[in-house]
Amino acid sequence: MGDGGGLGGNAPSVAARDDLAGVVDLFEWLTREELSEALSELAFKQRAEVDDEAIAAAIDVAVAEYALVPAPPRALSEVGGGSEPDAVADPGDADDAADAVALAVGPAAFPSLPADAEDLPHILDVSERDVDRETLSEAVLARLSEDAVAAIESGDADRLEVLADVTYDIEAWAPVDAGDVRERIVAELDG
Repeated sequence: MGDGGGLGGNAPSVAARDDLAGVVDLFEWLTREELSEALSELAFKQRAEVDDEAIAAAIDVAVAEYALVPAPPRALSEVGGGSEPDAVADPGDADDAADAVALAVGPAAFPSLPADAEDLPHILDVSERDVDRETLSEAVLARLSEDAVAAIESGDADRLEVLADVTYDIEAWAPVDAGDVRERIVAELDG
């Protein structure tokens, strides 16, 4: 984690992004706080220094690039806890703490496990969890559309390029149609 392309470098790499998705995939979903704790545990096991800022930056990049996606509480469940876990914040509510927003593996991820990650389910006190993929994919498509509109309004061509790729990823990831969003992005890029 602390060597070059992992979480210790200045800019999180794609490998780090996919490692984050792999850690989340072990549990189906984690809050940002739980993911940070998991990454700190991995750093400890690997005898690496924990860089909380690098971890937060890596999570931010993974979310921005759709490797991890904020999951609405209605898409989440815990075994024995029913649906909509209490400790999870709605990603659309600005008043909720960012650390309590649940993250799930997104359409742009190719989850991989960093060294020693297989031990995390034995280390973290996390109940068995599940994600309603249909509800999650609807929320991700809505977010993609909102992000595209914001990027178009700000004239951010680099962001539009990333989002254009995500429109293909999301269609492979879930039974959704992102064609309308893609057409708006391509029209803006070509315009």
